[in-house]
Amino acid sequence: MRRLLYFFCIGLLPVTGWGQSTDGQQGLSFKRSFIDYKSPNAGNFGDFKNYNSGFEVGYQRVVGPVEVYVPIRFGVIRLVDEIDRARRTFGELDAQVHYRLIKDKPINPYVLGGVGAVAEQLKEINLQIPVGAGVDFRIASSSYINLQAEFRLSLADQRNNLQISLGWKHYFGSTGTPKQPKKSEAVDSDGDGIPDDLDLCPQEPGLKAFAGCPDTDGDGIEDARDECPSIAGLKIMNGCPDSDGDGISDKDDECPNLAGIAANNGCPGKDRDNDGVVDEADECPDVAGSVMTKGCPDSDGDGIADAKDLCPDKAGTAPTGCPDSDGDGVDDSMDKCPDQPGPATNKGCPELKKEEKEYLRVAMRDVKFQHNKATLLPESFRILDQIVGLMQQYPGYNLKIHGYTDNTGSLSINRILSERRAKACYDYIISKGVISKRVSFQGFGPANPVADNNTQEGRALNRRVEFEMIVE
Repeated sequence: MRRLLYFFCIGLLPVTGWGQSTDGQQGLSFKRSFIDYKSPNAGNFGDFKNYNSGFEVGYQRVVGPVEVYVPIRFGVIRLVDEIDRARRTFGELDAQVHYRLIKDKPINPYVLGGVGAVAEQLKEINLQIPVGAGVDFRIASSSYINLQAEFRLSLADQRNNLQISLGWKHYFGSTGTPKQPKKSEAVDSDGDGIPDDLDLCPQEPGLKAFAGCPDTDGDGIEDARDECPSIAGLKIMNGCPDSDGDGISDKDDECPNLAGIAANNGCPGKDRDNDGVVDEADECPDVAGSVMTKGCPDSDGDGIADAKDLCPDKAGTAPTGCPDSDGDGVDDSMDKCPDQPGPATNKGCPELKKEEKEYLRVAMRDVKFQHNKATLLPESFRILDQIVGLMQQYPGYNLKIHGYTDNTGSLSINRILSERRAKACYDYIISKGVISKRVSFQGFGPANPVADNNTQEGRALNRRVEFEMIVE
């Protein structure tokens, strides 16, 4: 018996060692086993009553195209030479190799072989060699239903047997995918902080803004496009200076310190208004101006001639010449809210927040009046005070107040009542300090109902005052 155990351990070592030497996918299985010791030894195959039951727990590890599987089984068996009622308990420990014919598919068949030790009644041990086949049916990304059949050739007499098992198999842990090698350190030959593979000038230290190329004179024009790379200049002059501001770069100007004209190679001609711009280049030859505005006056000095400047007394930016006080990209001449930044789509005013728009919508239901009168009920003051707060918060907005009634009564009376109720709201808001020209009111009677006037609830909803804040 000791010799059998010795051979079993010798056979198991290389198999388990192989599985452990590879960082493969691992898993566990739980199966119900059906064991037949009578048929293989008595020759009466196919008699289902010869099968006894057992339970199996196994560990598996994937190694390339094979799977190392170590199951432990427990159960009861009936031997061919014993009476029908006699049963023996047994335990098995196997080391199997499953060769996967197909892998990573919904249905994965395999064949198997291995070696195992069987202990009967926890004392009699024999060595068995299992061969067989099985199939995994995938039910989830890492879980399978497993069906397996094996014939076990025993080295002991009358111990050959058939085993069929059905159960569940689940994989977990590492998939064995090799780690990606770390990328090598980026090379930066010129030490400018930009790796060579992104640097258009890898041998010259440069700036990130110019993809690693230099700007020697610091004028914002990279050397490759700068006609005067060592002297700071203007973009309009391709990087060269224009000392006299006559639009002719110093390198092409024969009079670099005197404003001139191209016809005179940069030297001045006649200048009737003595503004430094010769008459040939002066768009306002009889009125003193500046070189930047081609000889025309520029009262605010923003580089835009007064004739083209919508705000000639306030320095601004092109194209209108007006300032943009709130820096929102909409100049003050067109900005309805010059002191509050907002999008151009809203005429330079900040947009109302979602909750503020919702409040104005709900306010029409919450402002209440005495029955058939235009007298505000006290609970309406809180609502109107919050609308006053919104008008103070958004000084560029105007407020429109529209009054409505249900269809009960005459049309003329309803229109008068709706207008008086709208005016009551108007009067209250004006009394709180809102400028009257920012607020308007109008009554529409039963027009534009929001609910069914045939029901009491609908008529109550139609008796309302709507508030709309807009930029005009």
